[in-house]
Amino acid sequence: MGAEWYVAPGGSDEGDGSKGRPFATVLKAQERVSAGDTVYLRGGTYRLEEGQVAQHRGMWAHVILLDKSGSKGSPIRYEAYGDERPVFDFSAVKPEGKRVTAVLVRGSWLHLKGFEISGVQVTMTGHTQSICVDNQGSENVYENLVFRDGQAIGFWLGRGSNNLILNCDAHDNHDFTSGNKRGGNVDGFGFHAPRGSVGNVFRGCRAWHNSDDGFDFISAGEAVTVEECWAFLNGTNAKGEPLADGNGFKAGGYGAIDGGRLPAVIPRHVVRRCVAVRNRAGGFYANHHPGGIDWIHNTAMGNRTDFNFLGRNEENTASVPGGGHRILNNVAYPGRAVTANFDRSINESRGNTFDGELRFDRRDFLSLDHELLKAERRPDGGLPEVPLFRLSRGSRLIDRGVDLGEAYRGKAPDPGAYEAEER
Repeated sequence: MGAEWYVAPGGSDEGDGSKGRPFATVLKAQERVSAGDTVYLRGGTYRLEEGQVAQHRGMWAHVILLDKSGSKGSPIRYEAYGDERPVFDFSAVKPEGKRVTAVLVRGSWLHLKGFEISGVQVTMTGHTQSICVDNQGSENVYENLVFRDGQAIGFWLGRGSNNLILNCDAHDNHDFTSGNKRGGNVDGFGFHAPRGSVGNVFRGCRAWHNSDDGFDFISAGEAVTVEECWAFLNGTNAKGEPLADGNGFKAGGYGAIDGGRLPAVIPRHVVRRCVAVRNRAGGFYANHHPGGIDWIHNTAMGNRTDFNFLGRNEENTASVPGGGHRILNNVAYPGRAVTANFDRSINESRGNTFDGELRFDRRDFLSLDHELLKAERRPDGGLPEVPLFRLSRGSRLIDRGVDLGEAYRGKAPDPGAYEAEER
C-alpha cells in the first residue's frame, strides 16, 4: 500500500502533505508522490490564479500538469476525500493570447476521481479552444469528474491507449469570447487521438448544454467505444437559446482533407446503448465518415434528425449516404426526422424501429420526460436510474429486436438502450 498525501483549499505548500498539514496545490503533491500513492483532495473550492500556471508551451498555458506516472497495478490516485467534493475554479486564469488547459495529463497509470473543474476561460478572439482535461497518457482512469460552467471543452482525449472515462459529466460550457461567440469548438467530450491510440472507452458519461456537440470523434486515427452515455440539449444554453452545431454523438469524419491523408484503415467507432435527446442537430450523426460505424441498442428522441448516417466517398470529395454501418436494435421515438442519408441496401440494418411498420407511441414507455436526464447520479457515481425510455409492461417494442449474442430477457432482445424489466 502506497503513501497518502493531502491537499486542501486552506493548506500550504510549506506543509508536509499530511492530513493535519495538507498542501495547497496538486502540483506540490505531485512532486512527492510515487507509484501506488494516493493524493486525497479535501472538499471546498480551489481558486486557481494566473501565477499558478505550471507551464507555458507555444500557444498553450497548462495550469495543472500531471507528468509523473504510476505503474501497472500501482497507479497514482488523485481523488476526493470521502464524500467531500473538491471544486477547482479557473475563472481567474486568463493568460493573454494563450489557450488554456486546466489539467494536462502526460503521465500514465493515473486515476483521477470525484472532483469538479469550473470556469475555464478563453482569452483569444480568433479561432481557438480551451480544455478542462487533456489526456496524453495511457492506462488512465477518469471517474466521476464534472466539467462545467466554463468556456472550454470538457474532456479531450488527444493521445494515448486504454484510457477509461467513467461516469463523468460535462455541462453548460460555452465559449462566448472567440469567433462568432456561439461556441463552435466547445464539446462535452472529444476523442481526436492519432494512429496507435487504441482501446479507449467512454462509459456512463453525460453531456448537456454544451455549445457545440456532446461527444465528438472527428479526425480520429483509431476507433473509440462510447457506451451507456447520454447526450441531450447540446447546441443550446439553459435558456434554450441556439448556439453552435449541437449534435449529440458526432461519431467520425475528417472534414474536407485530401483523401490521400485519410487513415489507411478507417476507424470503426462503436456507439452502444446510448441516449440522445433534443440536441439542436443530429442525435446520432456519422458526420461525413468515409467508413462504417456500429450503432447498437441506442435510443433517440426530439433531435433535428435522430439518426443521420451522412457519409463521404472514398476520395473524400463528396458527401453521400453512409455505407458499411451496422445499425442494430435502435429506437427513434416518432416525431421530427427519424433518419437521414439512410440507404438500407448498403448497410446492415436490423431490429430498428425505423426498419419497417413497427407501431408504437408514448404508452409503450414508462416516461418520456427528458428532464429526468439531469437527475443526481447514484451514490456509486453511476447514471441515475430513471424511467425515461424504459419500456412499459406489455410494450409493443418488447422482443422486437434481433439476437446479437448478448444476454436478454424474453424471446428476443428489446430494441433501444434498455431491456424491459416487466414483460
